[in-house]
Amino acid sequence: MKKADKIKRLAIETLETEAASIRKLIDYINDDFTRCVEWILASKGRVVVTGVGKSAIIAQKMVATLNSTGTPSIFMHAADAIHGDLGIIQRQDLIICISKSGDTPEVKVLVPLLHAWGNQLVAMTGNTTSYLAKHADLVLNTWVEKEACPNNLAPTSSSTAQLAMGDALAVCLLDARGFSSKDFAKFHPGGALGKKLYLKVKDVYPGNPAPHVSPSTDVRKVIVEITSNRLGAAAVVERGELCGIITDGDLRRMLLNRKVIDGLTARDVMSPAPKSMDKDTMAVDALLLMREHNISQLIITEKGKYVGMIHLHDLVREGII
Repeated sequence: MKKADKIKRLAIETLETEAASIRKLIDYINDDFTRCVEWILASKGRVVVTGVGKSAIIAQKMVATLNSTGTPSIFMHAADAIHGDLGIIQRQDLIICISKSGDTPEVKVLVPLLHAWGNQLVAMTGNTTSYLAKHADLVLNTWVEKEACPNNLAPTSSSTAQLAMGDALAVCLLDARGFSSKDFAKFHPGGALGKKLYLKVKDVYPGNPAPHVSPSTDVRKVIVEITSNRLGAAAVVERGELCGIITDGDLRRMLLNRKVIDGLTARDVMSPAPKSMDKDTMAVDALLLMREHNISQLIITEKGKYVGMIHLHDLVREGII
């Protein structure tokens, strides 16, 4: 077998093995899973997620997902817990301990200490007869038949199963809380995803000039207006009403079709019924409209009146694209 073919085959086998492990989790969504969701919803504290090794990394991702979807959470490394980090835990917190075997030395030391605090303890483990499972209040089963690793050693399928179970928990919680896209935006204001959810056109266009001419404006003055404002277009406005738009493309086509431009006005060159959008529209919708019609500028209005213009580059700068 060629080296490249072997690589492809092994990659496919890895994905198939991990996919099978996730599908198997469906059989483990039981009453303990339901109670875990209910306990977290009823809790007045946070969710403390702990683990060691690869499970600790999964725990950190789980905490990040829970926090971003409305469930206050914090990570505590199981090995560091007995060296002072137990102070993280408050009386009303619920604790989720992640461990494939459920019998690691760190977990065996930690579990009695957690019980001493009187907190609810949920085990996420692939071994339901382990020390952790036997001493937990609830068990989320993440057993896998085998690791995707050819030696059946490196945590691959097992860590993928833990990750998926954590996501299932987070999704059930956000649904139960009625967590909306607006709520999501509150927790993601700095990223592109958050901006798509909260940034409006009115947050973008005021920094731009508002180039405009009247229908009777001489075409040479139109060229000056477009060039001086560097948006590649100018609105055609009469008595406050939007009549059309003239873009760089309109001017180039005019020059190709006419040898003489004397006497031409904006009305002769403009494109009537330009694409426009109210200033209170979401910026991402402005992007979608630009893409749909393959345009680079968009007229912005307020109560039907022309107030400005945005360019595709504005949305690139804001990180919407």
